[in-house]
Amino acid sequence: MARILVVDDQDTIRHFVTRALEDEGHIVTPAPSGERALELFGADQPEAVVLDLKLPGMNGLEVLKRVKEIEKQTIVIMITAYGEISSAVKAMKAGAFDYIPKPIDLDHLILSLNRALESKKLWLEIAHWRQKERLRFDFDFIVGTSKAMQDLVNMVENLAKSSTTTVLIEGESGTGKELIANMVHRLSPRRDKPFMEINCASLPEHLLESELFGHEKGAFTDAKTQKQGLFELADGGTVFLDEVGEMSPTIQAKLLRVMERMTFKRVGGTRDINVDLRLVSATNRDLTKAVKDGAFREDLYYRLKVVPLLIPPLRERREDIELLGKHFLNQYNTAFSKDFNDFSDEALRLMQNHAWPGNVRELKNVIERAVLLFEGDRIESEHLSLGDLGGTGSNTTLGEVEDAIAGGIPDNGIDFDGLICDIERDLITTALRQSDYNQSLAARLLGISRDKLRYKIKGLGLTVGAKESDSPT
Repeated sequence: MARILVVDDQDTIRHFVTRALEDEGHIVTPAPSGERALELFGADQPEAVVLDLKLPGMNGLEVLKRVKEIEKQTIVIMITAYGEISSAVKAMKAGAFDYIPKPIDLDHLILSLNRALESKKLWLEIAHWRQKERLRFDFDFIVGTSKAMQDLVNMVENLAKSSTTTVLIEGESGTGKELIANMVHRLSPRRDKPFMEINCASLPEHLLESELFGHEKGAFTDAKTQKQGLFELADGGTVFLDEVGEMSPTIQAKLLRVMERMTFKRVGGTRDINVDLRLVSATNRDLTKAVKDGAFREDLYYRLKVVPLLIPPLRERREDIELLGKHFLNQYNTAFSKDFNDFSDEALRLMQNHAWPGNVRELKNVIERAVLLFEGDRIESEHLSLGDLGGTGSNTTLGEVEDAIAGGIPDNGIDFDGLICDIERDLITTALRQSDYNQSLAARLLGISRDKLRYKIKGLGLTVGAKESDSPT
């Protein structure tokens, strides 16, 4: 059911169309002139207007333009007489959805109107979800008053104006690299085209190659049908390569070709496929070291890092912790129908002093768990679970270690062994989280063997639920 305005100066046609649309279940308001139509439209703003092109006084084309000025998304279907086709074309260019020639075919009119209403409904749903995503990406992870985050957001806004500049986002796990990548896309001229993303560390080489480039039928044993890859599906839009540092040398070489020529072949294919893409990549690895070690192509590295964006870890922007905490508190109050309105002083102190090895993602999870499990009007310190993956809580943050090194060791000394344990615990916790608890990959991040990592995990009493796969992918 929709509210529809029918505008025609001929009483019989106006009555005929009104009755037919009412029989379809719509609420219909008739108008005999353009001037009267605009009065009624301004008062009620119906979803659709059925509008005669030839009217006394203000003609239909003028009415159409005024309606579109008031509400751009209004559906307008023109009624035209023989010989008015050229004017009908002008109306279509001015925003009319369709035109129906006289004598009016009611079936044609109703079909066109239903199609237009369905299109508008779909558009509104898309707009709703885009707005929902926009709000999420504007605040989650990115929100902050620290100079570092303000500078980062300003840089994103500036580089997004270009639709081709390649971006490399660097930062620890949980800092919001994916959200920054999405922000780059959403603010760019490519915003209405696809945003395709993939985690390069989550798939073995042959599957990653197929996901990125697609494959032809019969290219390998399980290739039963032809498959389009992400590069092909994202044509005109943006491809986000998360954990790009985990790509094999073979895939790196093929990616370099895409970046240089914007062309590629499907796996098993012989035809070049041309695409127009923006590439945004992210990593928590030190790619400069990877290049020196021969694990990452130097030419690809410089292609990816046209504009580098470094997201600071949460421990380096502690002034944002309270703001982020309150944002997540409000979010989960709504989600769980709770009434928390603030944090106690002790809870805030604990949050400010915590190392946050999992960064904003860890903070978000801590607040979610506290709101879900407890009741009250404020979050207390005992509501916060700030232990390290099942081990004992860290007594010394990495920030405090840096302070000690910069300012000197206090006169009363330090607990050297405890300090080293705390540092090891924080580093291992961070590496495990960054690698999604894959011990082989975590060991590589730390520059130690897998057996040594397991020994350290056991010695520190960490319960990590680690994956047992030897493969980092």
